Amino acid sequence: MLSEALLVSAPGKVILHGEHAVVHGKVALAVALNLRTFLRLQPHSHGQVGLHLPNIGSKRAWDVARLQQLDTSFLEQGDVSTPTPEQVEKLKEVAGLSVDGAGPEHLAVLAFLYLYLSICRKQRWAKDDLELINKWAFQGERVIHGNPSGVDNAVSTWGGALRYQQGKISALQRPPTLQILLTNTKVPRSTKALVAGVRSRLLKFPEIVAPLLTSIDAISLECERVLGDMAVAATPEQYLVLEELIDMNQHHLNALGVGHASLDRLCQVTMAHGLHSKLTGAGGGGCGITLLKPDLERAEVEATKQALTGCGFDCWETSIGAPGVSVHSAASLAGPVRQALGGL
Repeated sequence: MLSEALLVSAPGKVILHGEHAVVHGKVALAVALNLRTFLRLQPHSHGQVGLHLPNIGSKRAWDVARLQQLDTSFLEQGDVSTPTPEQVEKLKEVAGLSVDGAGPEHLAVLAFLYLYLSICRKQRWAKDDLELINKWAFQGERVIHGNPSGVDNAVSTWGGALRYQQGKISALQRPPTLQILLTNTKVPRSTKALVAGVRSRLLKFPEIVAPLLTSIDAISLECERVLGDMAVAATPEQYLVLEELIDMNQHHLNALGVGHASLDRLCQVTMAHGLHSKLTGAGGGGCGITLLKPDLERAEVEATKQALTGCGFDCWETSIGAPGVSVHSAASLAGPVRQALGGL
């Protein structure tokens, strides 16, 4: 039983290189993004477990006594069990969600409830065991996504940068921390439809698209090599190589048909300021990343951010290669984070 509040955080994730090619067996590089999700676990004596997700407007509470009476025998199947569709439906009933509730706030509630019920039954829960954290996080991903790759939970647990290929995940040794802009075009898109579109184009033009995927693979491998060299001593020349790789990958992704006018606009705006950008993730809108070199003038960064927000985009200045899941003291948190967590 906790005697005081527990504060933890985990980083976000972006794909640096390898989008879509990874679906076809090629390498992808995923990096931890230092825009973090914070969790405050606060003990109470009122007999309820509460969940408050202010960013997505969800606030719920359940009686602990009622949860303890549930039939949770499926949670005893091994160290880390996967909920079946039937069990997910039961979780929806317990959570008080509609049967067809599949919005992000509903899925987040289900993932929390599943992990809460699972972990509270464990007698050997070790908070500092990253392997176990990663396994449980993966099960939360399965509740939300159904059949995830395991990259998101691995990056958020371990931090830094990971190499992913055909289900195998390995950490890059001592990746450098790179400053970036993360820009959300706010254009919605369907990852499933975009992946299907690339597959269709590959079947239609195999001699054209297959070499594109192979070339994207080579870009990922070259970036991995450069990041390894930068761990020893970063040079201006290495940043120039990273910029070239970003440009080439973006053109390849456009050729695969996963670009969008909003992403083209993002790249044009940043290029006007001498910066290099590419989409990250599925494409078709969504987000893009922009590399910020260490010698970049502060005024240039601010002008770029202002130009991007002027396009109607959301823009954050952050870093990649961030630490993984971390425990914090209240005093170590920035003011806005403390306020969001309840005025610690």
